[in-house]
Amino acid sequence: DFDLAYLRTNIGIVTQDTYLFNGTILENLLYAKPGAAMEEIENAWKTANIYDFINSLPDKFNTLVGNRGLKLSGGEKQRVSIARVVLKNPKILILDEATSSLDSISENLIQSALNNVMSGRTSIVIAHRLSTVIAADKIMVLENGVITETGTHDELLLKSDKYRLLYETQFKKVLEHEINKISPISH
Repeated sequence: DFDLAYLRTNIGIVTQDTYLFNGTILENLLYAKPGAAMEEIENAWKTANIYDFINSLPDKFNTLVGNRGLKLSGGEKQRVSIARVVLKNPKILILDEATSSLDSISENLIQSALNNVMSGRTSIVIAHRLSTVIAADKIMVLENGVITETGTHDELLLKSDKYRLLYETQFKKVLEHEINKISPISH
């Protein structure tokens, strides 16, 4: 049995709908660990791939984010949220659709940040985008709330028609988009 204080201390969550308080970037980070040293904070920013962005702002980490992070883009809010969980350093990390509503540039930055954060801890990743879970030690395929298959990405590609179809569908779109970017279309 675990009490609520233990759970709050040992679990970190990054969700699709990031909540930021009406304050500065620094204040939003310090909710995870009040009194954190500046070195810890800068490490969290670097791990979350937001350090350069923060340093490009006129007020740097003292920049006001607005109510619910209104003054930041979706990707910037997500990376602040990731930095917050890095600073907290929980034993268990839950990522609930953390990249689902982002453009591909923001998704790549955040995916890289998440890979940094997930290393060395138990991570539960809830995702529709397979790019988020491909490197996982174990993937569970759910259908109507029931686990239908488990395995690594490679194992599921070999044994699961449903997973393979989902993978091919998602990555076919990515491949077509990349080809269209580099191949001139004649009209």
